[in-house]
Amino acid sequence: MKKYSGFVWMELTVGILLILLGVFTFLRPGSLLTGIVAIYGLIALITGIDDILTFIRLEKYTGFAPAVSLISGILSVMCGCMLLLYPDAGKWILSLLFPIWFIAHCISRLSHTYILRMAGQKFFYYFSLIVNIAGLILGILMVFNPVLTFMTMRFMGYIVAVYLVLLGIDSIVAALGRR
Repeated sequence: MKKYSGFVWMELTVGILLILLGVFTFLRPGSLLTGIVAIYGLIALITGIDDILTFIRLEKYTGFAPAVSLISGILSVMCGCMLLLYPDAGKWILSLLFPIWFIAHCISRLSHTYILRMAGQKFFYYFSLIVNIAGLILGILMVFNPVLTFMTMRFMGYIVAVYLVLLGIDSIVAALGRR
C-alpha cells in the first residue's frame, strides 16, 4: 500500500471548491441550475460548431468527410441553442441527473471510509459516514420525487448548499486524514 506524504492536494482542492460552491448556492439557490444549464449550453454550442467545421475541413481535402461529424455537430448546436433559449428544459433534465450524481458520489465515498477506520481516525470516520449517508438519503429522495424537487428548487437549493459544504468539509477532512 502506498504511503501518503503530506496532503492529498487534489482532494483538498475539491473540498475547498465544494465549500465555495455550497456557499454560492446558499446565497443564490435558484441560480445554481441556471448557471449549470448555461455552461452546458455554451459547451454544446461550441462543440457542435467545432464538429461542423471539422466536417468542412475534412471534406475539402478528402472529397468526403465523415457524416457522423456533421450530424453530431448539428445535433450539438441544436442542443446548445435549446439549453440557452429554454433553460427550464435543461433544469428539468439536470434535476433528474443531479440526484444520480449525489447517490454515486456518496456510494463511492462510503466505500472508502474503511480506510479512515483502519487508520484509527474515529472522528473522521463517523463524520464521513454520517455526511455520506445523509447525501445518499437526499439523493434517493430526489430520485423518487423529482417533481417535488423541481418545484421546490429554492428549498432544495438550500439543502443542496448545506450538503455541498458538508461534502467539501468531508473532502478536506479526508485530505487531512491521509497525512
